[in-house]
Amino acid sequence: MPSDAVLYQAAALCLTYPDDDFRARLALLREAAPQLREFVDHAALTPAQELAAHYVRVFDVKYRHGLYLSRWQDGDTRRRGMPLVRLEEVYRAAGLEFAGEELPDFLPAVLEFTARTGDLGLLTEYRDGLEQLRSRLTDFGTPYATVLDAVCVTLPTGVRR
Repeated sequence: MPSDAVLYQAAALCLTYPDDDFRARLALLREAAPQLREFVDHAALTPAQELAAHYVRVFDVKYRHGLYLSRWQDGDTRRRGMPLVRLEEVYRAAGLEFAGEELPDFLPAVLEFTARTGDLGLLTEYRDGLEQLRSRLTDFGTPYATVLDAVCVTLPTGVRR
């Protein structure tokens, strides 16, 4: 398991819809992943309905902040089919079955995979998309950008596909 496994798992939780379970974990997230404290503190101080509305507004596809990594490389086209199938195969090869409601390129799923397996390959493969998302979230002025900041700083530099 990579030394940043807890960070990746915590970031995955931070990037999912902020439901009651998420709110119940805020204190644990704050302690477990100090790199995410800025976002976690923001989430703790923001009323639940306001945080949920902000999440929907930020990650609505019309703002181009999508959490689906293959869209950053292939757009919203048919070309995404093969990368999605390949991601499911990567999960299976690691002994994990992807059974989520989301597609396998959903960033929280990829972060959880990385946390569980220690394999940085998918995050590295989609590094350009992560950087674009991080930049757009920063420009949009959302605290979610700090979650991407924390993840991106852990990735190897100079190794891009």
